[in-house]
Amino acid sequence: MGCFETLEAIRAACRALPPGDERAAEAVWARQRVLTKPPGSLGRLEELAAWLACWQGRDAPRLDRVEVLVFAGNHGVTARGVSAYPADVTAQMVANFAAGGAAINQLARVAGAHLRVVPLELAAPTRDLTQAAAMDEGAFLAAVAAGAEAVQPDADLLALGEMGIGNTTAAAALAAALFGGGGERWAGRGTGVDDAGLARKRAAVDAALARHADVLADPLRAAMALGGRELAAILGAALAARLARVPVLLDGFVCTAAAAPLIRLDEGALAHARVAHRSAEAGHGALLAALGQRPLLDLDLRLGEASGAALSVLLLRAAVACHNGMATFAEAGVRDRE
Repeated sequence: MGCFETLEAIRAACRALPPGDERAAEAVWARQRVLTKPPGSLGRLEELAAWLACWQGRDAPRLDRVEVLVFAGNHGVTARGVSAYPADVTAQMVANFAAGGAAINQLARVAGAHLRVVPLELAAPTRDLTQAAAMDEGAFLAAVAAGAEAVQPDADLLALGEMGIGNTTAAAALAAALFGGGGERWAGRGTGVDDAGLARKRAAVDAALARHADVLADPLRAAMALGGRELAAILGAALAARLARVPVLLDGFVCTAAAAPLIRLDEGALAHARVAHRSAEAGHGALLAALGQRPLLDLDLRLGEASGAALSVLLLRAAVACHNGMATFAEAGVRDRE
């Protein structure tokens, strides 16, 4: 699904983003007005049906082919003691995904979604972002391309997620670069670090921001310096999905931060995306506010793995079922309002 070979190619794609199908969205709203219910009584389910129709280009949205993509990467910053788990847990969890033993395996199955896990050079962690850019340009572009190429352009919906020990530190640093503030504002407990670990994590974010101050005005170079391979892959997948007009569910804090550089390149770049849930991770509320996104769920999740995104697929299935399956007032022989 396309390959972004240069930073300028990514920027150019963000200058030529296709719009959604507003005619299809209006057809949904027109049908909603004559279904057997008071106007607006299904709340956000109505808006979600229109959003899906807009990006699928269909008057009757459908969810026959739902894809869940989980990207996995390792981070050199884990050497700073910023996580409660060692870095080798990333590869162990990828093996657990393959064996079907993780939460996302169960949630994807319940949601009727096809799960794919894409490990990204787990044996070669990114550099410690407090000391050097996490990735050089080649590594960053390769990860973006891997994300883009994983997108199935005929999918009805794409749910994105990640796995990577240390990646809430990278996400906090990237959010700080994009929207201001430092470790105190953006860094939370992640996998469950104690107070000393949280202090180390916040210090690492602040050190990284100081170390890379000269590139932070450029959202792509900030992502290169402060992010990780799985974050870059999420950016690539989100952008490729927009180009293919595939609606996207973003998972929690890390996933949202990973896609956020796109709105610094074009403020409407994530119109095809919804944030699936508000993570319990400390900075996610502020990040949602910065993106102007209202999450679909708020269940105190902080697992990652696209777990909240997979759960939100069930909500979207409910929206589609009501929209497509309900009778109109005329069909049901029910009197509409005077």
